[in-house]
Amino acid sequence: MSKRLKLIFWTCVSILAFLELGVASNIGICYGRNADNLPSPNKVSELIQHLNIKFVRMYDANIDVLKAFANTGIELMIGVPNADLLAFAQFQSNVDTWLRNNILPYYPTTKITSISVGLEVTEAPDNATGLVLPAMQNIHTALKKAGLDKKIKISSSHSLAILSRSFPPSSASFSKKHLTFLKPMLEFLVENESPFMIDLYPYYAYRDSAEKVQLEYALFESSSQVVDPATGLLYSNMFDAQLDAIYFALTAMNFKTIKVMVTESGWPSKGSPKETAATPDNALAYNTNLIRHVIGDPGTPAKPGEEIDVYLFSLFNENRKPGMESERNWGMFYANGTSVYALDFTGESTVPVSPSNSTTGVSPSPGDNSNSTVTIGGGGVGAKRWCIASSQASVTELQSALDWACGPGNVDCSAVQPNQPCFEPDTVLSHASYAFNTYYQQSGGSSLDCSFGGVSVEIDKDPSYGNCLYMIAPATDGMNRTMAGNITGNITAIDSPLASPSTSNEGVRQMVVSVAVSVLLPCFVVSLSLLW
Repeated sequence: MSKRLKLIFWTCVSILAFLELGVASNIGICYGRNADNLPSPNKVSELIQHLNIKFVRMYDANIDVLKAFANTGIELMIGVPNADLLAFAQFQSNVDTWLRNNILPYYPTTKITSISVGLEVTEAPDNATGLVLPAMQNIHTALKKAGLDKKIKISSSHSLAILSRSFPPSSASFSKKHLTFLKPMLEFLVENESPFMIDLYPYYAYRDSAEKVQLEYALFESSSQVVDPATGLLYSNMFDAQLDAIYFALTAMNFKTIKVMVTESGWPSKGSPKETAATPDNALAYNTNLIRHVIGDPGTPAKPGEEIDVYLFSLFNENRKPGMESERNWGMFYANGTSVYALDFTGESTVPVSPSNSTTGVSPSPGDNSNSTVTIGGGGVGAKRWCIASSQASVTELQSALDWACGPGNVDCSAVQPNQPCFEPDTVLSHASYAFNTYYQQSGGSSLDCSFGGVSVEIDKDPSYGNCLYMIAPATDGMNRTMAGNITGNITAIDSPLASPSTSNEGVRQMVVSVAVSVLLPCFVVSLSLLW
């Protein structure tokens, strides 16, 4: 009986271990605020919820931001800036006060799940590496006093420059000058089951070695593979090669079990004249392919099936950042809330994306039909809103915003051309109103989508007139009409992943739970019955 019980028990455990492999990777977003005229934290929280993003990295513990994410269920990684490391490392009382003032009043209403201590300290000019571990230890002590040491993980993010060699991946190793700092920190991570955080940027590798690195390889678009001569592993993209370099470097130091988290990765949409690969099309291609790769094909050649959590950099362009032009143009959104390019964060779109066929400035579409189904003047649950041009704005300002909407904004403005339904009245105010509203609706109808530099306003009265019908985003009880020709922009329909309350990751979780209940419960019931 004892042998049978053990056999059944270990069968149950094996099934549980197998189900654990079904846990999906996660995609998050980096929310940097080194910019002028950004939307308020409340508006940003609204935007992130609209995008159905569940994981956010911030670079400090700003109270207004923490409040804005209360009761959203979004998991926050907060940061300790390099400038605060000395104070955090020197005195436990400083950390205790910080925790008491910046964390405890907002937790768990705001779901803080991790703290990144310092930012790429090995590359910082003040060489603060010696302060990181003491600061981490003091934060751990403070969290333990509050009973949160098991709920909030502590780590520190690093750049790939922490390696002395990254290719081939199997030969990767950490720089010797950082080993005295790294070894005790890695021991801390193992002891507290925290991840090793790394920022990966194939863009920089391509920019600095374009003669050696193919753009397609950096963008996940390569039709060929690169071979690691020592292992025979094949790499079809640079992201995997960089990530495996970290795995191999950790293994070389005998830290095989540490989970690796990619805390930054992205591609700039604009750069200096020499940065020719920094374009919106390349940025859209890289981020789209990265999301699809992480969600749909997890793991790397060295660690197939391994869960990889990745934070995309970044939510907004940050105009106050120093350095080359690209440093200020990593965002998916401009500071005024309009999109630089429309990214499908779910990874569920089946439309191929590459620099040659990507579409910037529009919302992801569930398909590529020439006719788009939209709700015109329809109803819906909640208030209906439209976005029109402000009558207080100057003609010059309106014309500039109209040009953007009909150009980079990718609004189909054919309806305001001569002999078309919305041409009359032939004024910039009227034409801009139609274009603004079309962009607003096809981008999701958020207040952030009705910015246009302050020359637009939201209204709750349908501005349609005669045969000129203003779009409104689909609603559950609205009246759907199909317009061919006048509206050909990509519309996010009700059954679009962006509008769905659940993501593909959530679907995987629900499947795992369902299987666990149906398989494991009977398994353990049988085990218990044998005890009797």
